[in-house]
Amino acid sequence: MSQAAFSSRHEFGPDSDDEPQLLTRLRAQEPAAFEQLVRRHGGWMLAVARRMLGSEDDARDAVQDALISAYRAMSGFQEQSRLSTWLHRIVVNAALMKLRKRDRRQERSIEELLPRFLDDGHPADPAVEWPISADELAQQRDTREMVRRCIAQLPENYRTVLMLRDIEELDTRETARLLGIEENAVKVRLHRARAALRKLLDEHFRGDAN
Repeated sequence: MSQAAFSSRHEFGPDSDDEPQLLTRLRAQEPAAFEQLVRRHGGWMLAVARRMLGSEDDARDAVQDALISAYRAMSGFQEQSRLSTWLHRIVVNAALMKLRKRDRRQERSIEELLPRFLDDGHPADPAVEWPISADELAQQRDTREMVRRCIAQLPENYRTVLMLRDIEELDTRETARLLGIEENAVKVRLHRARAALRKLLDEHFRGDAN
């Protein structure tokens, strides 16, 4: 599935020319500078949190937590990276903290969701022909919501890896750092999460075809 319709990378453009001055004011803890930070970056940060959390209230709470954390930690910001890149990591981490506190009753076992194979190596379940292409699927609002619901059914350990790698487009190393796991574990979980998501989508389209 194309990442373009879900990804946040296109959302935050180049940092403004006055970014160094804004950073200086933020480090001096000027209230007006914080307001400018919110106006400039709050919109795309909210979009990231919405994608990860689904809930508008949770997304707004995560962005508020992220902005406050960034404001307090501004003295530690290393200007080798863009401010927007640093803020992206912070809001993703805030959203992850929200996800970890959620009720997991809607999750399904990863073993239940992975494809099954016969002794001869052939798939146990017949392949489903999707009525539209994966790219078209990602672009349609109603099907985007359906994909979000399918992702929500993945166990947290797999859902968060899928979100970070395929939707937020973090690399393997950064994903491993955020989750506190080995890079190889990220690769394994991502492979299994993609397979499980495909099965959930197959179930959806199989149901529509009946």
